[in-house]
Amino acid sequence: MPSAIELRGVTKRFLTPSGGVYTALQDLNLAVAPGEFCAVVGPTGCGKSTTLALISGLEPASEGEVEVFSKAVRGIASGIGYVFQSDAVFPWKTVLENVAAGPRYHGTSPRDARAGAREWIARVGLAGFEDRYPYQLSGGMRKRVALAQSLINGPQILLMDEPFSALDVQTRSLMENELLGLWSSTSASVVFVTHDLEEAISMSDRVFVITAAPGTVKSNYKVDLPRPRNVAEIRFQPRFTEIYQEIWNDLRDEVLVSYERQKRSGAA
Repeated sequence: MPSAIELRGVTKRFLTPSGGVYTALQDLNLAVAPGEFCAVVGPTGCGKSTTLALISGLEPASEGEVEVFSKAVRGIASGIGYVFQSDAVFPWKTVLENVAAGPRYHGTSPRDARAGAREWIARVGLAGFEDRYPYQLSGGMRKRVALAQSLINGPQILLMDEPFSALDVQTRSLMENELLGLWSSTSASVVFVTHDLEEAISMSDRVFVITAAPGTVKSNYKVDLPRPRNVAEIRFQPRFTEIYQEIWNDLRDEVLVSYERQKRSGAA
């Protein structure tokens, strides 16, 4: 079966303010199967977010090929939902207007867009909050709005850049389970970037480990834990501990390399 997402020999370079060149990713190879939930972990600055930008078409590759469903990505790719670390809701719009914005943009009538939005608002547990504004919502509730905003468009691919990192532990677990429940009712392929290895394992089918910059795929691990999962409870399973130890042994070296670089840079 063809991959939903494939990056082959991808390198990404950026110009620095001083006129130099910074290589964020180098010769990166990564493939995600249709309907697969993949997590990407690695040290700070290794190019995890850049990888998402390349898949979405927000950034072009300097070298190599990026394909979505066997089609080369040239500009903003269609059929992709993107959930960012920071809130990407419109502060001047109500919950209902925020969730209906995507369908309206794609040409759905206002009436049908609002009807679909109400359905998704209920699915993410926010029924009764349709007329609220983002400033009237908690952090977890705004994340629910962001999920509804993305999923209402029926994306074939869902990109998530540390979406729950700012939430408290209890709310984070609730949102992780919420996401898994919503994802299970779709056929979307997910690429989930996180610094939290426990979060990566508890949610995903596969975990990719990225090296310290310039980032490349060091290894990938299949997570053979049963679904459906409760992210708080799955972490007590012996197999979870085995997978964690195996991946951490690989990831730890990259974290140390990145940490030593930061110390040297600070000393300079």
